[in-house]
Amino acid sequence: MKSMDLVVLADDEGNSVRIHVIGPEPSWPEGLAAEIVVETPFVTGRTRLILSDRKLRSWAEALDKLDAGEDAAWMEWDRGPSVLVRLTGDRDCPEVVVDDESCSMVTVCVPVVLPDDWIEDHRARLRTLLDAWSA
Repeated sequence: MKSMDLVVLADDEGNSVRIHVIGPEPSWPEGLAAEIVVETPFVTGRTRLILSDRKLRSWAEALDKLDAGEDAAWMEWDRGPSVLVRLTGDRDCPEVVVDDESCSMVTVCVPVVLPDDWIEDHRARLRTLLDAWSA
């Protein structure tokens, strides 16, 4: 399995939140090693996480909520970082909140102007990852 970006929430202003899947997690055969990468002109950071089948299914559910016009939290009740996508943030555009309470105790809020087809793009990314992982 090749590494890939499962999530790419980015805009032309240089703000982005990505979840980059590295590959199989050596310490847990049922998991995938990944990292959340936050890049803005002001702050840059990254934190590691392990993705499971359950977490990937919950990402699909979060995409369904977002498609229905609702905000969605992902990995909120798991150990490790969580991601919240608010469709209308404080700056009248979507914002992504990455909360790494369990490790660094840092929360970052990134405003991101997203393209119209971003949800379908992310569903396709998830399908690609699941197909590659099961192969």
